[in-house]
Amino acid sequence: MSTLIRVEALTRIFDVSKPWLNRVLERLPKAKLTAVSDVSFEIEENSVYALVGESGSGKSTIGKMITGLVPPTKGRIEVNGKDISSDPDSAEAAKVRADIQMIFQDPYASLNPRWKVRNIIAEPVAVRGGKTGGLAERMLEQVGLSGADADKYPHEFSGGQRQRICIARALASGPKIIVCDEPTSALDVSVQSQVLNLMSDLREELGLTYLFISHDLTVVQHMADKIGVLYLGTLVEEAPRDALFSDPKHPYTQMIFDAAPRMDAFGREVDPPKGEIPDAINPPTGCPYHPRCPIAVDRCSQEKPLLRHIGDTRVACHLAE
Repeated sequence: MSTLIRVEALTRIFDVSKPWLNRVLERLPKAKLTAVSDVSFEIEENSVYALVGESGSGKSTIGKMITGLVPPTKGRIEVNGKDISSDPDSAEAAKVRADIQMIFQDPYASLNPRWKVRNIIAEPVAVRGGKTGGLAERMLEQVGLSGADADKYPHEFSGGQRQRICIARALASGPKIIVCDEPTSALDVSVQSQVLNLMSDLREELGLTYLFISHDLTVVQHMADKIGVLYLGTLVEEAPRDALFSDPKHPYTQMIFDAAPRMDAFGREVDPPKGEIPDAINPPTGCPYHPRCPIAVDRCSQEKPLLRHIGDTRVACHLAE
């Protein structure tokens, strides 16, 4: 399969300083938060690449940078070999971004409560001057709803039905890439499986490529072909799904796997994760995980490890072997 998305050294820094006058009176410096730091990965066509990690690890920020909602501070994003990050306002970048859509975490907050479902689904096509006659009905039927639902409002649907409407809106413009930001986290478990199966079927039917953002390892194991593990904005491990779940190399990956609930381990005793996530405004030197790592040595606090290959896995750890 060919590479559809290539991300190189992607970085996003937010200015979270207090207002200028407060900083002058309190004699404070500017505060910069590094949400994403030097992240590189590739996504193959018609595959599912998942990003996992704790809250605040930078997963959603990467998704928003790929869709163009947030500009990168540094780095490069290529889609089909075309750079969409160096000049995001160019006509070529806009044309490429037309092939990218996003499914948001909260299916109700991402739908306009004053619009009928017909207008919500047709909007991505209407803003580009496309034909929208009968579009909403066709897309609703494709995601398992009735065409008659097009004249209803979002509040008339359940959570699972709203997420299906979000999927229909994402599919309406015929995208090649869909960024899925925690698409099932707000849904009941029984509804989650329906939505995930729908997304899998649509991927096969339409040849879609997914960037799947989640903290639910069960969902990721069901959906992903390759998984990237983020910690404090840094990619610490990347591997094919089966390799990652059978033999995680990085201590952080091992920790989140151990902390996850398992059906076959009732009554097991697991040590709670050590320490708290460091402050992203003042990150630790060296390896970002070393203050919490059970096997850290002096080198870990002084030298930041680079991603390197161990078999099919890329891992950023001095002691991965």
